[in-house]
Amino acid sequence: MTHVPRTRVAVVFGGRSTEHQISCISAGGVLRALDPEEFEVVPVGITPEGAWVLVDNDPERLAITSGRLPSLDAGSGAPVVWTADPSRGISVHEPGHVPEVLSDVDVVFPLLHGPYGEDGTLQGLLELAGVPYVGSGVLASAAAMDKAVTKVLVAAAGITQTPYVVISDREWTYDRAAALGSVRSLQLPVFVKPARAGSSVGISRVTDWADLELAIEQARDHDPKTVVEQGIVGREIECGVLARTDGSGPESSVCAEIRVLGDHDFYDFEAKYLDDVTELAVPADLPDEVSDRVRQAACAAFDAVGCEDYARVDFFVTDGGDVVFNEINTIPGFTHISLFPRMWQESGVEYPELVARLVRTALTKRRGLR
Repeated sequence: MTHVPRTRVAVVFGGRSTEHQISCISAGGVLRALDPEEFEVVPVGITPEGAWVLVDNDPERLAITSGRLPSLDAGSGAPVVWTADPSRGISVHEPGHVPEVLSDVDVVFPLLHGPYGEDGTLQGLLELAGVPYVGSGVLASAAAMDKAVTKVLVAAAGITQTPYVVISDREWTYDRAAALGSVRSLQLPVFVKPARAGSSVGISRVTDWADLELAIEQARDHDPKTVVEQGIVGREIECGVLARTDGSGPESSVCAEIRVLGDHDFYDFEAKYLDDVTELAVPADLPDEVSDRVRQAACAAFDAVGCEDYARVDFFVTDGGDVVFNEINTIPGFTHISLFPRMWQESGVEYPELVARLVRTALTKRRGLR
């Protein structure tokens, strides 16, 4: 009987962003899903301080326990170094021992949410190292991470979005009055967001102009660049996108709807991960014609930003049936409540097959410019 070597997959997670803990939860889901008969997993964690550690393949260590979100620290595993030199790869640096070079990794599955991982920085390292990886490349990752840049790209593709204002760090520092005045051209309520963060971190809903300045300062705790969007009265609809295995273009999943209950004004961090205050409808109860337009717009946004392999695209659908783009996520969550895997499950792709498909697709991609 011929022995087929397993594919060596480095799952990289954690990271320096405010979404560190959510990344850990996503990694736990992927570690559970990777078939050990096909894949040999190398879990590589990055602490909030930026230290890289080789951790045990223990998904339970990365689960929410009694309301506590998982996290990594320097004691979570042996220190590792991943260089940009294609000939050197990963080495383990145990104190008092000679550095040990690990066997070559066939492919990397990045699960870093937010800056320093989802924004093209890790992708750039992997490009230099010559290692294939799951997901979008450097440019698309950076563009999708920056909400302001994403808006320019999707507008050029003719995709409808809500009116917005971008406030740079320079504008806020040297001409705050003008920045506040530009925002007042929008209609209340407005949503103030860090330009380069996710998981609803740092987002505020403003219903009184007197609260605007504080909301911007709170967003700036996470990113000096902020985006202020005019609120949309509509349903929150999401759609998953996958690159087709034959390379012919993206395909979309069924749509999903998020309904926020209780005292939460919108789908904020607590509503997403800690409080049981949401209803998730998969598939969303939409007319076929509206669902088709959401799915078409999701694929159009995927192509407009230049995404690869997979993404989740978020929209609002108004009472009149208008489809309004919200944002795109190049590394959507893989937690137990994440909509991306649930939407594909309802579309006929089970979670383990979804993860395996992403890894296999990454192995077939051309390296470098593509």
